[in-house]
Amino acid sequence: MAIPERCEVIPLADHQASFRVDGIERFRWHFGTQYPRPFFYPMLGPGGESLTRMGHPGAENHDHHQSVWFAHNKVLGINFWANDSPAVIRQQRWLVYDDAREFARMAVLLDWLDGHDPRPLVEQELIATMRPLPDGEYLLELQSTFRPNSDQIEFQQTNFGFLAVRMAKSISAHFGEGQLTGASGEQGEPNLFGKANAWMDYSGPVPLPQRDGERLAPTEGITYFDHPANPGYPAKWHVRQDGWMGASSCRDTPLVTTREQPLVLRYMLHIHSGAVQADRCERLAATWAERPLLKVQKGTRPHFQYEVVDAT
Repeated sequence: MAIPERCEVIPLADHQASFRVDGIERFRWHFGTQYPRPFFYPMLGPGGESLTRMGHPGAENHDHHQSVWFAHNKVLGINFWANDSPAVIRQQRWLVYDDAREFARMAVLLDWLDGHDPRPLVEQELIATMRPLPDGEYLLELQSTFRPNSDQIEFQQTNFGFLAVRMAKSISAHFGEGQLTGASGEQGEPNLFGKANAWMDYSGPVPLPQRDGERLAPTEGITYFDHPANPGYPAKWHVRQDGWMGASSCRDTPLVTTREQPLVLRYMLHIHSGAVQADRCERLAATWAERPLLKVQKGTRPHFQYEVVDAT
């Protein structure tokens, strides 16, 4: 019997792809057209429960908060953030599903459509790489290249964009017993909102299914890293006690992407057990910063249309 690679990304019915380690799912990618934009859900922690959720725990007008997702609310004045906007993000096609011992990788093309013109304003090439760590932890590295259909497109000044994370209710500082912590060591929304930090962490109790009459709730969390090569690094953050965090890449100034020099953004999520450990975050960030930029090219192996390789 052929043994599959340790890390796999498996396409499923209903426009989903499952990322697995040793045959156990760690998270899923959803790209069905019943949603305004694609997203990752669930993001399973070491204990097997999702560390993220769909929507706000107490406000239906935040149903656009879909676990882990990409969006922006001011692209030439067009709102790709809200669910009541005609603008949508659609997966055009997948390019690569890669299985390997040390990682699983997916590359897809996403069209940012204004709801009127059938041509996309922007094409987002997303390369998502999952790397397993010991004891059920893992990293999700995300590299996005934004290519405009015109000569250039401006992502306008705003708090909202590009990558957002909605945490599980129990991890929220307001609805649960979680804690926000920045790379600066500061904690809580008042001390972290709008402040520059190389990373941001949200950790808290995660209730597990009852066993032998007892229900445990170990501490788990997600650390969200900005990349040193991103414009404006370290990012200023939009964070809330109610359980969400996002690097505000355009908080102070707009970002422009052009055909000749497309905007590239890189982020990393560390799904971990226990409370955040600053020294460990620094080690993970340093290792990630040394990894080369990636690119998609025509396949060089038989039966592979495309492949992901180092860009340098």
